[in-house]
Amino acid sequence: MKAIYVDKDIPRILLTKAISPLWPDFVWTPLAAARVGLLPDVPLPGPDWVRLRNLACGICASDLSLLYVQADPSVGPAALPGLSRFWLGHEVVSEVVEAGPGVTRLKVGDRVIMDTYFAGSNCLTLGIDPPCRYCAEDDHHFCVNKSEPGPHGAGGGFGDQYVAHESEVYPVNAAMDIETAALIEPVSIGVHGVLRTPPPPDGKVLVYGCGIIGLTMIMSLKAFFPQVEVTAIARYPFQAVMAEQLGAKHILRKPDYPAIARLTGGKFFTGPLNKGIVVGGYDVVYDCVGSSQTLTDSLRWTRANGAVQIVGLHFSPMAKIDLTPVWYHHIDLVGSYGHGYSEFNGSRQHDYAWIDALLRSGEMDFTGLVTHRFPPGDYKKAIRMASAKGKAGAIKVMFRHD
Repeated sequence: MKAIYVDKDIPRILLTKAISPLWPDFVWTPLAAARVGLLPDVPLPGPDWVRLRNLACGICASDLSLLYVQADPSVGPAALPGLSRFWLGHEVVSEVVEAGPGVTRLKVGDRVIMDTYFAGSNCLTLGIDPPCRYCAEDDHHFCVNKSEPGPHGAGGGFGDQYVAHESEVYPVNAAMDIETAALIEPVSIGVHGVLRTPPPPDGKVLVYGCGIIGLTMIMSLKAFFPQVEVTAIARYPFQAVMAEQLGAKHILRKPDYPAIARLTGGKFFTGPLNKGIVVGGYDVVYDCVGSSQTLTDSLRWTRANGAVQIVGLHFSPMAKIDLTPVWYHHIDLVGSYGHGYSEFNGSRQHDYAWIDALLRSGEMDFTGLVTHRFPPGDYKKAIRMASAKGKAGAIKVMFRHD
């Protein structure tokens, strides 16, 4: 089994965290926490497990965060017991090449995408019955038993194969284009976020940041709420072009308080030593960057009784955030992470199912999202391109095994 993974080796993690910002290629040295290796194929851990051969995999910012050890050990989730090894690559489409005798949902030859595997164990994979309250509601990411001993998969999308419980992957139509299938996972982040904090049907919203997550937010907003007026803040010209193609009506190239007041019909106020605030701003702001500055801006651009959703994620504490608009203007501050099950118009189903229906109807189109493709052997070039982000004109960088 070929794989790129990160071991939870504290000295190597500390070295990587200290040196990689100055020398990014340090992650490929023997002293780093990351490993690129050929490992023995692991047997299936149980009768309801499958082995999957990878066909294509996108590179996610969370993969880069693990690779370069960008997480801060002081954040809340760092207190949770975790695995000793992190397999990179979850935006992956694969083919079932081996199925245990107890597998009922899949058969050899079926094509699948990763579902809950990247989130760790849960009651289903551990065989715990009755399941915890979250697994009973299909919110497996929040499973309270995920740190209990039991069988675990091995491998990830940055390699040639992985082993997973049958419930941890999701079947897709074999006729679906490989890149389209691989993009369902990142697009599901936008779908989950929009349906978790929906705008008024004819409201005005802001998408702050137009990396891949911001673009999927725009795509999802226009698919579910076509009458909503979307403003986007795009740092790079090619992001602005794609945001407009996906349905954003207004494009800003940088934070602009007076322009936001004008676009929303609100009023901009400022004073000495104060950056200002817009009264009567957006119904919802989706912060797809997730920094102290973007969150402070987002709260000051949202109307009273509106909402700000944090979609852009960093595993590090935010400092000097002005939270006064939360109580002063009754703004809901909401978080959204990953995908799962979402409700729309009285129907609740998996975010992947929502996307599949929108693809079939033509209300979603992923054309242009994949900008760079690499064979797995060129992993250093691919990682370098994905790390450069907007500077290299990259939206989604993808490994193609063909």
